[in-house]
Amino acid sequence: MRLGKRFAAAVQKSPLGSALVIVALAASLYVVAYPFTAARYAPMTDLPFHAAQTGALRHFFDPSYHLREQFELHPLAVPYMSSYVIGALFMFVVPTHVAVKIAAVAMLALLPAGLAVLFHGMKKSPLLGLAALPFAWSHLTHWGFLNFVGALGLFAMAIGVTLLLLDAPSRRRQITLSAVLVLLFFTHVFRFPFAVAGVVAAALVMYPATQRFRPILAPLVPPLMLFAVWTRVRPAAIGGPIDLSGFDLKRLDELRPLLLEGGFHDPTEAAAILTSYRAVGVVALVSLLAFVLSGRAAAWNRRAWSFAVGSHVLALGCAGAFLLSFLMLPMQQGVWWYVYPREATALAFLALGLLPDLPRAPLLRAPLVLALALAPVGLARAVARNYAIFDQATEDFHRITEDIPRAPRLMYLVFDHGGSTKKNTPFIHLPAYVQADKGGWLSFHFAVFGASPLVYRSRFEPSAVIPPPVPTRWEWTPHKFRPLQNGRFFDWFLVRSRTSPDGMFREDPSIVPVNHVGTWWLYRRKEGSGPPDRP
Repeated sequence: MRLGKRFAAAVQKSPLGSALVIVALAASLYVVAYPFTAARYAPMTDLPFHAAQTGALRHFFDPSYHLREQFELHPLAVPYMSSYVIGALFMFVVPTHVAVKIAAVAMLALLPAGLAVLFHGMKKSPLLGLAALPFAWSHLTHWGFLNFVGALGLFAMAIGVTLLLLDAPSRRRQITLSAVLVLLFFTHVFRFPFAVAGVVAAALVMYPATQRFRPILAPLVPPLMLFAVWTRVRPAAIGGPIDLSGFDLKRLDELRPLLLEGGFHDPTEAAAILTSYRAVGVVALVSLLAFVLSGRAAAWNRRAWSFAVGSHVLALGCAGAFLLSFLMLPMQQGVWWYVYPREATALAFLALGLLPDLPRAPLLRAPLVLALALAPVGLARAVARNYAIFDQATEDFHRITEDIPRAPRLMYLVFDHGGSTKKNTPFIHLPAYVQADKGGWLSFHFAVFGASPLVYRSRFEPSAVIPPPVPTRWEWTPHKFRPLQNGRFFDWFLVRSRTSPDGMFREDPSIVPVNHVGTWWLYRRKEGSGPPDRP
């Protein structure tokens, strides 16, 4: 009731401002969520395993899914939990594939939300957060690195809340800062140290303007305590020093393709990305000219100047830190791959903090906000069009998995990766949706890396039932499969191939065909039969 009265009062006080806020929210929802409506399964390479882990969290204590026989849950040792918790909660009310997409939307929405808070802390219009929308469909999203993307938004949010706290300290802002950092810790733990460093740097850089440092100390205590515990319990797979010995300026040539080339073989997507960036550039230029001509800076006192300069130095420093990370980090660090290219998006995203404030004059502000809101709509439509193509290509997968029962022991082999417009295969992990929906076992799982909240139990535990280990890059080399060597544990076999894979099962006559739909072939082991010494 009180919130409704406040909203009504705000609308009455500034009808145009309220309308622009509604436009910004609607545009953000459309750009971030609309592509997900075009396909049952989003063609993000790693998303099926995010779905599997979300489903495992949802059904962990249901014995019919047989998940506790395989996994232990380590939410603190490997704290990539936020998107999984969101998805698991929604799985109580909507189907698995819908819940996973809701969690994905939540992670992507953190980009404009976090940037809006950053601009608010910099005493600029939060409506500039719309400039983040093109980054919602970056190469990171197409790979399925949703935790990383969400963490970038939370990083910007943490810096923004810190600026607000230093400018006008309050208990509520301290609690908010601590909560944002804790959420960041449970979203992507390796972004957490960057955020803490950013918060401390903000207090130092802004000290000439605010004369305050102590307000940030109490909010840092709970998240730093969590981090200290994590350093004690983290698994070896995500521990150890990071190699920063390299410094490769040639990587600067990679920035353009990483930022301007999309995830699909589709020129309309690349054109839409460029259009979105150009819109941001035009808005920045017009806003800067309006600021200079308005003479607003002439009325600033010393504190206002110090605050403006300090906040921009801070934004530039954050972007510079990510640029150094891009130039120095390796491609692979332990189990993590594609490490340094991620920093290209982080660099460009934080550089948006340097955008000039929107003009105050309604006749200028309104069209600029509309430009920021409408420019990425074309990108969302291009992504949705390619998602629809993938939806057609996966209809056969959806149909054939209806024949698989609850809790299967599933061996999956993906020979064919064609059928979509995606640059990197969206089929390689697609069968993980079977575990997300039905539980059971998979022949390959991200749990083998030891870098997920779900970890395989020890094989020496009497009650543990664990799939046999597989060679490195097993999922990419299905031709190495031999039924009598690799298939003894499994009851169900799902193969993606343009031609019949019957021949590869001949040496084990207990495996018989069940169904063939499109590019997918399903086999099962006859009940009561199996090779000798099968587990």
